[in-house]
Formats: sequence, C-alpha cells, structure tokens
Amino acid sequence: MCIDRKIRCVSAMCAIIMLCLTACSTKNTQGSGTEALTWQLWGGYDDFLSLAKEKYPDIELDFISYTGSNKTGYSWKQMEHDEISDIFITSQILDEKLCRERLVDLSGYDFVNRFSNGVLDQVSIDGGIYLLPVSYTMYGIYYNETLMEEKGWKLPENAAELEALCGEIREEGLIPGVIGTQLTGNTFSAVFNLAKTSWLTTPEGLKWERNFLAGNATAEGMWEGTMAYVQRYLDMGMFTTDQQDRNNPEVLLDYLGNRKAVFCTMVLPVNITELPDTGDKLGMMPYIGEDGHKNIYMHSPSSYVGISRRLADPGNEEKLEKAVRLLSLLFSPEGQETFISEQTPCVLSLLDDSEIPENSMIYDAQQALWDGRTFPMTYAKWEGVLSDMGQAYKEWFRGENDMDGAACIARMDELQRGYLDNSMERVFCLVSDDFSVEETAVLLGKALGSAVEADAVMVPIGGFREGQPEFKAGVTGKLYAGKADIEAVNIILPSTDGACAVMTMTGKQAKELARAGYDAAGDGQEPYPYLLVVRGEKELKDDTSYQVAFLMHSYTEEVGQTYSARECEGTLREFLIAWLKEQGTVSPGQNPWE
Repeated sequence: MCIDRKIRCVSAMCAIIMLCLTACSTKNTQGSGTEALTWQLWGGYDDFLSLAKEKYPDIELDFISYTGSNKTGYSWKQMEHDEISDIFITSQILDEKLCRERLVDLSGYDFVNRFSNGVLDQVSIDGGIYLLPVSYTMYGIYYNETLMEEKGWKLPENAAELEALCGEIREEGLIPGVIGTQLTGNTFSAVFNLAKTSWLTTPEGLKWERNFLAGNATAEGMWEGTMAYVQRYLDMGMFTTDQQDRNNPEVLLDYLGNRKAVFCTMVLPVNITELPDTGDKLGMMPYIGEDGHKNIYMHSPSSYVGISRRLADPGNEEKLEKAVRLLSLLFSPEGQETFISEQTPCVLSLLDDSEIPENSMIYDAQQALWDGRTFPMTYAKWEGVLSDMGQAYKEWFRGENDMDGAACIARMDELQRGYLDNSMERVFCLVSDDFSVEETAVLLGKALGSAVEADAVMVPIGGFREGQPEFKAGVTGKLYAGKADIEAVNIILPSTDGACAVMTMTGKQAKELARAGYDAAGDGQEPYPYLLVVRGEKELKDDTSYQVAFLMHSYTEEVGQTYSARECEGTLREFLIAWLKEQGTVSPGQNPWE
C-alpha cells in the first residue's frame, strides 16, 4: 500500500487549473527562454537527453510524461487527433497515412544519409521518410558457442546441415534445441520466423498478410509448406519444449548454461554474453531456411523518432531547426553510443558506418542487416489473435489435443474470423467527445467510487518532475471520442498494479489531504495533484465522516495507517470496464455519479 511517490491534492475547481499545467507538462529549465520543443518521455533516452543538454544548452525541452499502460497505443491515438509532441516517439509504425499527414518528411536531411538503404527501405512510405528507428534489438537462435567449438561442430547453413548436426547432438545425449513456451508469443514467433525464411517476406506474402488481417484471405492454401518445415524442426529436436514452462531467461540459463541443449529459440534480448558458472560463450545464429539462401534475423526497434508537421508551418522555423539539430545528434555515432552498453549486447546501431567487433554476438546479424536479411518481428496488427495462435502452436509442439500443422492452419483461420466477426463485442461503450486529462480522471473516479460504494475518490494526476522518477500511479492519458474498447481502457489507466483502497476520514481531513498533496521528492517543493471527485458533486462537510477511495499506490504509508486503509477486491480495470458498459455512452461533464 505504501509507495515512495506522493501526490498533491486540490479541490475540484483548483485541480482543474493545476491539471491544465500538469497535462501540458512541466518544463525542463535548460535553454535561453525561447519557445520550448515538446518531447514525450520514452524509456531509454536518459543518457541521450543528458548529452543533448550538454551539446545544445540553447534548446529548451518541455517534457510530457505519459505513464499509462499502453504507450504505443496512446502515441498513435494522439497522432490521430493531431496532438503529438514536437518530437514524436513511438515503438511501431501503425499507420502510414497518418505519418504522411502529421510528420515532417525527413528524407532531405543529412542525417538520413547515415542509414543503410536496407534500413531506409523498411521505413520508406511512398518515397518519404517520416520515422527513423533509433536502434534495433536483434533476434535469432541462441547457441552455446563454447560447446560447439569443443565438439568441433560448425554452424549449419541450410536445413540439411542443421538436420545432420541435430543427429550428432542427439548421439551425444544432448537436446538439439529448446524453446520457451511460458509466453505463447515465443511459439508464434518461431513459426512466423520460419515462414519468413521463404514466402512471408515476399511481395506475395506481404499481400497475403494484409488480406488475411482484413478478412480477405485464409491461412489454408498458403501455410502448408511452412507447417511442413516446422514439423521438420520438431522431428530434428529443435523445438523441444520446457515442461516446467519457466520464463525465457531461466530456460536459456538452464538448458544452455548447463549444457543440456545446444540451441535455444525464443524472443529474448539477453544482457549477458557468457553463461554463468561455466563461462561458456553465448552465440546467436539466424533462422535457417530450407535451402540456406534466406537465413534471416529478426529485429525490433527500440523506438522510432520523427518531427511533428506543425514545425514546418510558417513561424516555426526556429523550432524546426532545433528539432533537426536534436535528430542529427541522435543519429550520430556519439548519440548512438548513449543507447548501447555491455548490458545491451543484442542492440545494434543502425548507422551505415557503425562497426562492431567480429567476435560480437550480433556481428553476423549486422552483416545480414546490410544484406537485407533482417525483418521486423511480427506483432503490429496481430495483437488480437497472436496469443491464441501461439497457444495452438504450443499444443502442437507438446503433442497435446491432437494438434498438428493442418489443425494449426484451421485454427488460424478460425481465430481471425472470430476476431473480425466479434469486433463490436469488444467495445464497452461509445465516447461522444474528446475528454481532457482532468475529465478522464473524473471518469476514473466515478467508476471506482461506484464500484466500492464510496462517498468520494482521490484521483492522482501525473506529470513530469525534473530529477524524479516518473510517477506511474497518476492519470496522464485522455479518453478520445469513438469506441471505448480494451485499448482505450489501457490508455487511460495508470500502469501500476495493485489494489485500490478505501479510508474513513472527515470532510475536513479529505480536503486538507487534497491541499497537502503527495510529495514525490520528499522536499515539499512540487507535489503531484489529486483530483477530488465527490458523489453527486456535493461539497464535503467538515465534521461529517466519509468513505474516500484511492487508486492503487496513490497514498503514503502514513496516510494509509492514519485512516485505516482497507484494500478493495477487484481491479480498477474491472471496475472501469463494468462502469463503461453500464453507461453505454460517456461524455465530458455527463454521466453523474449519484
């Protein structure tokens, strides 16, 4: 119940004024006082921002903090409503049309020339470059390199060589390869990555994917060859499952670290290059195609960066020049070094002239990148069916429920049809108009208060505070007009897990707590605000006792002890979904909590 961040509380009227400042973010005070560039905070940029402050003290940045549980979804929802920050950061390119409409075409700037054609081809949209990847995390098949060298085994270059090697490995009493199955995304990726060694990365395959996701194509008639190749991997012993269903790091360390297996297939960016205890060296090889002509690695960008189209409008010339300087630094060798360390051995700089040692784990992956043999990890637009498809593949790998390649193909078609046919069932209610952040906070307060039968709710509001960790218990996202589905719910919920709580206090105590706030730094200088939401929008009476609800991790241990905090059963997500369904339609300032 205790957290080390605190929140400032204000009365309902004051909270809205405070929130207008918070929602627009709190400025970083570097710079000369000219108009600041807005920057949506994104993980992994701390070292680069320190470098930028050192290199360009004249560039003032106004940081915007979003700490909800769907950062990528929120970034694109902001893009859709033309509310992105000046420096736009996201993790996926979800909508090419919006990129063209909302972002500056970067193709004419010098820093773009630092990228290989292979990288630029993957992000090009109708000849323009609107988002550039900061770095790639590379994925392949891990193996115990030291064990391979001791046995005199060479890395296979095609399916026949892999099959022969797996036979030798079995003769030694070892498992050829293991795959983690705790996360069904591992089995999903394993099957799709093998498909990418052949047809799925061709124009025909890309067309099929678009049509399949739209409901205009079937897996039947396209996936039979891939499923036969997957069965070949199973027969070789390359996809042996971990029966304990442990997490990826445990599986890799046990099977490769203890020399039980030689290969390990999973989506895992490791932070080691040597296996503990034995000191065996860890290696990475590509996914092996049948004829060896298309052995590939997969990649996942740490993030993409672009510039808001607003900066190209007349009057914003100075801001655009500063934004270009920042991106030029970001995509320089010095800027790229801020993202790469000994703890990130799978992270690859994308600059054309970047060099890594030949003994690096991802040296071959870099060569593959230059050769055009790396492809994005399949995820975007498959979210609705990815986990269940992976479950079907997992059952196949484990020999459960009579699942095989043909049954998996049928399951793929069934899942996608069901997902598309039941799209409206995933909508909880309709949103008539865009909400502000404070209106969204009120909505969350009503949902929680109604569920736990409270008299009032303290809703914390997040925001940037220089020198402090991001406050994850605060509301920072907005509800936009349209359909309220699980994505919309995840966008507006704080990202913290835990139970909400109810406390007993007088109206005077509640209002004093609202005014005192939650001091994250412990110095009383810049507390976070609460929004006090009261049932029926009534005024709390000073001498009357009330039941006041708090969101998870949004009060101090002292407050919890003073007012006898009682944890609520259920989660804020469950409360919100139930409340939205009950409302049918929600509007700012409407849907009274009586």
